[in-house]
Amino acid sequence: MTVDGPRGGQGGGQGGGAARAKAWGLALAVFSSVCFGASGPFGKALINAGLTPLQAVWLRIAGAALVLVPLVLMLRGTAGLRTLRPHLRPVVLYGVTGVAGCQAFYFVAASRLPVGIAILLEFTGPLLVLAWIRLVRRAPVHRTAALGITVAMIGLAMVVQVWAGLRLDAVGLAAGLGAAACQAAYFLLVERLTGGVDPLVTTAAGAVVAAVALTAIAAPWALPWDVLPAQVPVGDHTAPGWLLAAWVIVVSTVLAYLTGAAAVQRLSAEVAGAICYTEAVAATLIAWAALGERLTPVQLAGGAVVLTGAFIAQRAVSARDLTATPGTPGTPNTPSTPGARAGSAAAPGADSTDEPAGKPHAHARGR
Repeated sequence: MTVDGPRGGQGGGQGGGAARAKAWGLALAVFSSVCFGASGPFGKALINAGLTPLQAVWLRIAGAALVLVPLVLMLRGTAGLRTLRPHLRPVVLYGVTGVAGCQAFYFVAASRLPVGIAILLEFTGPLLVLAWIRLVRRAPVHRTAALGITVAMIGLAMVVQVWAGLRLDAVGLAAGLGAAACQAAYFLLVERLTGGVDPLVTTAAGAVVAAVALTAIAAPWALPWDVLPAQVPVGDHTAPGWLLAAWVIVVSTVLAYLTGAAAVQRLSAEVAGAICYTEAVAATLIAWAALGERLTPVQLAGGAVVLTGAFIAQRAVSARDLTATPGTPGTPNTPSTPGARAGSAAAPGADSTDEPAGKPHAHARGR
């Protein structure tokens, strides 16, 4: 039953549950974005210490798989794995596109374009989510979500300062758009799998698929393992390489993906896509705090614009939508319009190697 607002009794309980689901969804989405953004300084440190960008990505994803698979077996048992069988195709697509594809395409784009352009191209993903919902599902999209994403895109352009060193490259442009498509797949596939596969199982399976898919191009057999026990510079400090790798694996991959999937369950693909723009702001602020990278007034203003866009977009999650979409993992979403809640794959980001001060990291970025 859908209610217009809390009116006591069952309606009041549902309204309160909807509000709690929305609050949890927004908190999880922001937390996931911060975790993704927090990978930048530490992934960059590992790359500067001798890993190639793709090796850093493979280490991150393979390490996450080594954490998640035993966790699934311990908490869900073999019954959790059996839930994958009816959804094997979207789960594999999730791992190949959302996890592996987004990072690989981003690295190609960042190696051939200015980092800011590469980030901006990748974060057109939420726009593709809106286009998919409207043109493929033929379902209406929330106007406030569309407005929020547009505002956030403008703010992101200011944060990454896309006008600095602007140049275009056909291969880099195609790779950047490929990263955007994979990011859109992240949101759409996670939403589609909601209620069918446990998010813990989905995340673990996606990490395994992505690690296998990236093995050939990342060449992990040539990985300089001696970096892990060594002291690695991080700004003005040093830390053991294994500790940095553990942070990127546990916080910026395992926690980021699990909370991201939980957020999409409680919100929607289009709204969660708008909230993800806070990742670029988080990455920039963490780089400033950890590495002392300079922030310009334009970047600070851009961060405020991104947050404004995210605030506008979250208003698209109405109590009516959330009453029809219980905020409990494993509960199917019931959209207010046919097909309004589909699936989404997860994809961590990637980073390049050299970038000017004042720009956000692309080296070991989150999604």
